[in-house]
Amino acid sequence: MVRWSANDIIYEDEQILVCRKHSGMAVQSARIGQMDLESGLKNYRKGKYIGIVQRLDQPVEGILVFGKTPQATAALNKQHQNGAMKKEYLAVFTGTPAKEARGTWEDYLVKDGKTNTSRVTGKQDRLAKKAVLSYEILDWKRDRGLAKIQLGTGRHHQIRVQMAHHGMPLWADGKYKKKEELLEEEQGTAIGLCAWRLEFAHPKTGKKMKFEMQPEGVCFRDFL
Repeated sequence: MVRWSANDIIYEDEQILVCRKHSGMAVQSARIGQMDLESGLKNYRKGKYIGIVQRLDQPVEGILVFGKTPQATAALNKQHQNGAMKKEYLAVFTGTPAKEARGTWEDYLVKDGKTNTSRVTGKQDRLAKKAVLSYEILDWKRDRGLAKIQLGTGRHHQIRVQMAHHGMPLWADGKYKKKEELLEEEQGTAIGLCAWRLEFAHPKTGKKMKFEMQPEGVCFRDFL
C-alpha cells in the first residue's frame, strides 16, 4: 500500500503547501480503504482547508502545490489555467526514439470515459481536443530512453497517449502498451513518468517559486 507522510512535504507557509506524490497514490477520491493525497493532507492539517490546484494520474509521481486558503487556491488555479505555472516531466520510454532529438507533437485526442483512456484521432472528429507536447530526448541506453517533456495543453493522459502514439511508450505503462510488448524488467514496476519540476509565482508575494525532486521509480536509476 502506498503511504503518505509529512516527510513528503517539500515546502509550506501560510498560503501554500508543496509536496511529493508517490506513484500509485490518487490525488483525490481514491477507492474506499485506500489513502489519497487530499485526505492525507487534510489529516495533516487536522481538517483545515486544503485546495487542489493540479492533478497527476494515479501511477505518476511528482510535485504538486496546494492552496491553504481559498484565495491562494484561486490565484494558483489562475496560473495553472493561463499557462503561467510551468511544469516539466521526466519520462523513461521504450520503443524507437524519434529521429529528431527534440521537437513538438500536435495531435487530436478523444477521451473514452468507459475505459478511462484517450486515443489519437483526426482533427475532423468533433469530439477531438488539440494536444501539444514538446520533448527532448536526453539519453538512450540499450532498450530504454530518457526524455524531458513540457506540455502546451493539459489533456487526459496526454503524455502517455502521445508518447505511445509516436512509438515511444512510457516504461511499464500497461494501459497504453500491449502486455506482450512489456519488457520483463517492466513487470510490476512503476510507470516511467515524473513531474519533477514546478515553477509558479507565490499567490501572495508574487515571488517566483521553483521546486525540483528526484524521481524514485526504479526505471530512472540508470539515468539519474
